[in-house]
Amino acid sequence: MFADELKTLRRLGVRHVLLQILNFVSVLASGLMIWKGLGLITNTESPIVVVLSGSMEPAFYRGDLLFLTNPTDQRYQTGDITVYKVPGADIPIVHRVLETHDFTSKKKGVVAASPLVQKQLLLTKGDNNHIDDIELYQGLEWLERKHIVGKVRGFLPYVGYVTIAMNDFPQLKYALLGGLGLLALVQRE
Repeated sequence: MFADELKTLRRLGVRHVLLQILNFVSVLASGLMIWKGLGLITNTESPIVVVLSGSMEPAFYRGDLLFLTNPTDQRYQTGDITVYKVPGADIPIVHRVLETHDFTSKKKGVVAASPLVQKQLLLTKGDNNHIDDIELYQGLEWLERKHIVGKVRGFLPYVGYVTIAMNDFPQLKYALLGGLGLLALVQRE
């Protein structure tokens, strides 16, 4: 099945194969640097997420790719679509802010340097859900800013289905990665 590829690899020599492996690793490192750079620019650990459920329909559908920012100089408002992650949950959730509660300092003589220093509590709900998300908070009564991954700024419809397919069918992921690795080794440029 791979006889022709193996003959090509033998013919190319060890030095050329090592060069191809180095090129492949540099492509992976570049992708990681771009991801981390986007995270720094947008102030979020995950600047791009995929919608995994239908809880936000009709605003977003399963498979939509969302672009996030986490602005440090803005408070979240009712109606903002946020992505949050509660402690103990592996997968972030995309839902709309239903209520916000802002708290100011009660201490006399203490002035907050910025409105963001003050505490803000959030309650969220999926557009396609009948009740709010308190059950999803795993013991928390409200979300705090530290739980918010980011605010949705844009989206690409259905582009994320590739990620969903690779998670639902791990063999597809391994076949795709193996094919890319083999292509990198056999490529002559």
